[in-house]
Amino acid sequence: MARYDVYRNASARGTHDTPFLLDVQADLLAPLRTRVVVPLRLASGVPRPARTLQPSFRVAEVDVVMDTPAIVGAPVSALGARVGNLGAQGNTILAAVDFLLTGV
Repeated sequence: MARYDVYRNASARGTHDTPFLLDVQADLLAPLRTRVVVPLRLASGVPRPARTLQPSFRVAEVDVVMDTPAIVGAPVSALGARVGNLGAQGNTILAAVDFLLTGV
């Protein structure tokens, strides 16, 4: 498990509008049985995302929006198959989390 890895949402709830979960937890904490994740919602379901707080990405040919206000701790068992990594967009992801926590 690595920071900024994207996983299929293994939860039976919400997979129709939240196909993926983005791991934002520090790699140092990989041994924990939980991960801090941000839902990646279908872009079509988020009509006016707040640009800094809710950046958009393309994952596995799907347009998604990072729903940063819905950040959550999830058991590793809630993570499905790894489908990619958004590390190249790490600054954008971190800016969204920082904005959520600090408002700046």
